Amino acid sequence: MVDEEYKKLLKQFHKLSDRHVLVVETDMSSSAIQKVVTLSNKIRKAGNELVGLMRKNYDQLMRTKRYRKLLKLYGSTEDKKKRRELANQLNEMQKQYNVTWAYCRTSMIPIGKKYGIDAVFALTKAEDVWQGIEKCLYGNGINIHFSKYGELPCIRAKQINRGIPISVKENKLQFKLGKTAFGIQIKDRFQNDEVNAVLSYLSEPKIIDKKAVETFIENACCMDTYRPCYATLVPKLIRGRYRVNLHITIEGKAVPKYDRFGNQRHKLGKGIIGADIGTQTVAYTSDAEVGLKNLSERGNSIQTSERKERLLYRAMERSRRETNPQNYNEDGTVKKGHKRWKYSNRYKKLKARHTELCRINAVNRQLAINEDANHLRSIGDTFITEPKNAGKLMKRAKETTKDSKGRFNRKKRFGRSVKNRCPGGFQTTVEKKFKVTGGTYIEVPNNYRASQYDHTSDDYIKKKLSDRLYKLRDGTEVQRDWYSSFLLYCYDYKTQSIDKEKCTAEFSRHYDREKDLISWIRENRIKIMNSGIKVA
Repeated sequence: MVDEEYKKLLKQFHKLSDRHVLVVETDMSSSAIQKVVTLSNKIRKAGNELVGLMRKNYDQLMRTKRYRKLLKLYGSTEDKKKRRELANQLNEMQKQYNVTWAYCRTSMIPIGKKYGIDAVFALTKAEDVWQGIEKCLYGNGINIHFSKYGELPCIRAKQINRGIPISVKENKLQFKLGKTAFGIQIKDRFQNDEVNAVLSYLSEPKIIDKKAVETFIENACCMDTYRPCYATLVPKLIRGRYRVNLHITIEGKAVPKYDRFGNQRHKLGKGIIGADIGTQTVAYTSDAEVGLKNLSERGNSIQTSERKERLLYRAMERSRRETNPQNYNEDGTVKKGHKRWKYSNRYKKLKARHTELCRINAVNRQLAINEDANHLRSIGDTFITEPKNAGKLMKRAKETTKDSKGRFNRKKRFGRSVKNRCPGGFQTTVEKKFKVTGGTYIEVPNNYRASQYDHTSDDYIKKKLSDRLYKLRDGTEVQRDWYSSFLLYCYDYKTQSIDKEKCTAEFSRHYDREKDLISWIRENRIKIMNSGIKVA
């Protein structure tokens, strides 16, 4: 194989192969940690300066009538040739107003030198800023935001031999940041297996790369090489002290996890799972079992910690109002214009407690989501659900309406529920879990309407959102979320609609399981949010 051809194939292999991230804690000294925090803060300031520059250019571009008109025409035109011409005109205007990646990258060079940041870290931060601009230009973004004081961005170099180079010393991974050398703390079997796989690659990289390219040519698939791609330092404030984690991006899929007895921790099941993901709960139906549980709940209920968050925030607000009476109107609203704020020592202590509690709750939510996703993968390999709509549910109602008594209806939506229970994050995690482990993830069409169909009458019956327990046409009482999951379980791949024959054949078996589940919930006095199941 010619060298140039081999390099092209190896580059293509690197692009197409899977990647995962190993998170480990560093063994840095306290002085080295302070250097990392200082560098992270410098990157934040440099990023904010670049954001201010790019935001000004972007605002000037969006103020022009011609650009807005071209955007409108581009969205309404279906002819490919005309769309291409309009796209070229839009790109020309972006160049004219300096809203391009080339301008963003070159503007970061003097800013990085001003703050004394390594060029590779400055380039990575410029990429992050440009991603935000791209989201505003081509996605659903509205504006790019500055990083607040206290927010520490990660220190990332997207090249393994620059910024944070990796080496092997005494059969251990060694890293460097400037003149500071540091290692990692291995705390469990999974981390040890991952590090051994990386060391195995680094011992003979050329041989493994050659084998990977040969496998890629012969079988048209990517093998797991465990090549370390790049490293990222992530400083975090935990219980009042800074700690630094190292995120190593590794080529290939993660190694399987085993328990202390040598058994594989997460088993992969087979079968269909229909799941109805609500704002606070998930109901599912599978060949093995049926379920109805609160989202992001691990062990004891998280409602207590959510209430603590609210109480601390209210205490902070009272303290802020007491210390800064000059910034508020007589009716309690905040005055307009520039204001100076003073914060008491009590406020600072409350804020520290609130920040720590929010961090703990966020970690527990993520752990609970991972546990639920692993359990669902253990009972099936085909996951069927409705399209994601958590972002839409968070939006407040635009129209002002009144009820039958002439009172204004509340515009509030499901913002707090979505924030505390993370239905969108849960659905994304499940999607990744099933796709990575060789399963199938399916989102049904918008006209599927699982919550409105009644298989006993073969008709769609619209129901109120408050009707959590309702009777089918034949008199059978079902829990609404579970019944929706059952109808998703009866999905027909060919017609992309509800399989009515499967509904009739499978309903009695799964309905008995649902009755047993509701009885178990009542006996154990488990409060399922918005389920309609009353617990004594």
